[in-house]
Amino acid sequence: MAASVDYYFSPQSPYAYLGHARFVSIARAAGATVRVLPVDLGGKVFPVSGGLPLTKRAPQRQAYRLVELKRFSEWLDVPLNLQPKYFPVSGDDAAKLIIAVDLKDGTDAALALTGAVMRAVWAQERNIADETVLAALLTEQGLDPARLEAAHSQTAHERYEIDTQQAIEAGVFGAPSYVIAGEIFWGQDRLDFVARRLARG
Repeated sequence: MAASVDYYFSPQSPYAYLGHARFVSIARAAGATVRVLPVDLGGKVFPVSGGLPLTKRAPQRQAYRLVELKRFSEWLDVPLNLQPKYFPVSGDDAAKLIIAVDLKDGTDAALALTGAVMRAVWAQERNIADETVLAALLTEQGLDPARLEAAHSQTAHERYEIDTQQAIEAGVFGAPSYVIAGEIFWGQDRLDFVARRLARG
């Protein structure tokens, strides 16, 4: 039987962006079911897991992060602006929009929108905290503009809270995290392990 993957991420994470297309390809090749789970990493997960927002990390860590992002961007041939115009940026509204699309249009649409949101931050210099940008991304993905209103619903808000709490209970502490039958794979650089685990079913 094909496996199921809980895909935890924050929409503004550069590492989630670097791994997103590869993860989607790996999951599809394995016939895996994906649960699309954007979470409040900085606001809820970090405080209970010891993580720190980027601006509060030691200078050495901030500097090395840029080195690693450049390395992976070049290695994977994925365009990435190391210091985008709109970053740091809140990902809450984008996360709830992804949830609204997942609920109304399904997993594939949610994954496609997720990729578009991430590219907006890291390759296109667009502000994903701006509703006009989110509306444009919906249009570009061929999705109903009404999803923007749905993203403000109590349903979307509650699911964001529930998924974030589920991430905490699963032991997730960073993004992206891929959880398969309770086993956590943290980081886009663990996708080879994800592929091997999915191959086992």
